[in-house]
Amino acid sequence: MMMVMKKKMKSRIAMMKKMVMMVKPRAGRVLLATCAGSFFILILYFQNSARAGTEHLLGRTGVPGKLRRTPLQTLIDGDQWDHSAVRTTLQARRSFLDEACHSHTRKRRVLSPEDLRHLLVDDRHGLLYCYVPKVACTNWKRTMMVLTGDGRYRDPLAIPANEAHAPGRLRSLSEYSKAEINRRLRTYLKFIFVRDPFERLVSAYRNKFTRSYNTAFHKRYGTKIVRRHRANPRPEALEKGSDVSFEEFVYYLVDPRTQREEPFNEHWERAHTLCHPCLIHYDVVGKYESLAQDSRYVLKLAGAEGEVEFPASSKSTRTTESMAAKFFNNISPFYQKKLYNLYRMDFLLFNYSTPTYLKFR
Repeated sequence: MMMVMKKKMKSRIAMMKKMVMMVKPRAGRVLLATCAGSFFILILYFQNSARAGTEHLLGRTGVPGKLRRTPLQTLIDGDQWDHSAVRTTLQARRSFLDEACHSHTRKRRVLSPEDLRHLLVDDRHGLLYCYVPKVACTNWKRTMMVLTGDGRYRDPLAIPANEAHAPGRLRSLSEYSKAEINRRLRTYLKFIFVRDPFERLVSAYRNKFTRSYNTAFHKRYGTKIVRRHRANPRPEALEKGSDVSFEEFVYYLVDPRTQREEPFNEHWERAHTLCHPCLIHYDVVGKYESLAQDSRYVLKLAGAEGEVEFPASSKSTRTTESMAAKFFNNISPFYQKKLYNLYRMDFLLFNYSTPTYLKFR
């Protein structure tokens, strides 16, 4: 292509010289300089256009001199020929989410950097992952650290959980400039993993309020819950906040004062509030119920199957469902309904049915 451009340039310069001979010397020099400058700009335009076209179709792997197709381009091209069950399921989820957003949301707004804190960036592979706590986010953060790292870690499970959650281990999209944010949102593969909202809520409660090592949560939230939602609390409970019941936790969540005072903690904040799926078009909506196969598919799109294996979970969805049913058994229908209304958008947007164990149905 460059040889053809050079030949065309030589012929046009020769033509310009003939034109110059036909005009006055001074005017000829001006004409020659002007035309030469125009051709220089034209050459740069063609070079930049060719480079831009390459970057649109090909993405850098992080290895100098080596190019590959981006995960997003692989996904788009795969829509034409890949008819696997996983692909079909993921396409259906994307379509359902788009339709649900259209049906259940009315107002559109501009995203702010604060909205993008939960989107983690992998520039080496062209990935944006919005993490939702209690939906395998520890293992996905570990996996992202392997993908974005310098080879220090090869096995995600070798990374301690506290290190995976430590600030600065992974870059958030909110840290980039506006232009860099827009480019990544436009060209990177964006994915999210979600879970049945009430099963996620029970998991958050068990982890943060029934584990003895989570003293920070007991102090920060437990003492407030005991003070507001327990009749005649003991001094020790007011001081430590380490024995909050699930029923008291529900009271805290549905209490209007809670969100007036401060946003929900991310462990029980709604997934749609953390990741804004009606403002950001997620290319892959993975689910906890099909975690292993959905995670493999994302890594396949990223061309990273040989680099890292997503850690398998030993928990079954049947176990988590029966656990949720057990905890909700002591919640009155009145508070079940109030809690459902609070998490209703997550049920609607991500196609989760109202749990059969609820009594207000």
